[in-house]
Amino acid sequence: MMTISNQLFSIIKHPIITDKTTRLLENNQYSFFVGVSNTKIEIKTAIEQIFDVKVISINTYNLPKKKRTIGRYRGYKSQYKRAIVTLAENNSIQLFPET
Repeated sequence: MMTISNQLFSIIKHPIITDKTTRLLENNQYSFFVGVSNTKIEIKTAIEQIFDVKVISINTYNLPKKKRTIGRYRGYKSQYKRAIVTLAENNSIQLFPET
């Protein structure tokens, strides 16, 4: 069994599961929240090593800042980057457990 370092898990925060991203699953595209400072190459190697799949392309975009007010204090929510990963034809990632 291959050990996967914690550094790879720190690159990928968690998958995004919404109506739009579940429609993208039909095209073999998966969406993840990743760290803002991570590059496409780092994201690609992390996905390939964690899930043992072949990545064809990655599209990333930074979400805009959102203001947050708690009481009399104002600030911004922590930022994330979204990554849409396209996999090779015969590969897939099991996001939902089978019962």
